[in-house]
Amino acid sequence: MFDKLGAAKEMAENVKAKLETITVVGEAGNGKVKVLANGNRKVQSFTISQELLAPENKEELEDLLTVAVNRVLSSAENVSESEMRAMMSTMMPGLGNLFGK
Repeated sequence: MFDKLGAAKEMAENVKAKLETITVVGEAGNGKVKVLANGNRKVQSFTISQELLAPENKEELEDLLTVAVNRVLSSAENVSESEMRAMMSTMMPGLGNLFGK
């Protein structure tokens, strides 16, 4: 029993390490704002179109940042869930579907 718990912990750590290497992108405003994050939902960078940096575009920039961040976090969550399902199906065949869609 403890061997299986140790193996599960090790596999979970491996999945977390793998998720650090996966990059997802969230965009808004037809690419005016791009946000990169990893599979562990950590934002890595922002790219913002020069035109949005003008003071009169402040509200649009804020709106687009919100949309792009929400999109990238959603993508990262999907990647994370997929990796966890794969791990569970490897550890316990037949039970992986309990955690997925």
